[in-house]
Amino acid sequence: MISTATRIEDLTLGVTEEIHVRASLDETFTALLEQLGPYNGVPDGGPMPMKLEAWPGGRWYRDLGENNGHFWGVVQAIKRPTLLEITGPLFMSYPVVSNVQYRLTEKDGGTLLTFHHTALGLILDDHRRGVSKGWSFIHEGVRKRAEAARSR
Repeated sequence: MISTATRIEDLTLGVTEEIHVRASLDETFTALLEQLGPYNGVPDGGPMPMKLEAWPGGRWYRDLGENNGHFWGVVQAIKRPTLLEITGPLFMSYPVVSNVQYRLTEKDGGTLLTFHHTALGLILDDHRRGVSKGWSFIHEGVRKRAEAARSR
């Protein structure tokens, strides 16, 4: 008999991060949309520009041109400048659903960006190992972009 039992831990993913940004809510939210969109990149230094339609039901996807690309998710909720929530498969091209949530609050003369990524489904080990590094890279880009906007 072949066992197909799977532990729930093998089917879930959870990442939480708090990023302190020395910039206003508006500057940080704008930087978040830019970093998740046209200024997105990957930790090895390469670009990976995305399209983010920043309205309820808007798509988040990688546009490869000529109607080619990769769908990452849909904007589930947006409340400028305090909330962005996206649901979809993200970077995982297999049976999985993710929820990504950004909450922004004023704190200590700047913005606290609280991030949660939860996922349920088949999650490959390579993705499980690399997801925190990828999100941290994106969030550092948001912080730098927002703080640079503030200094102008």
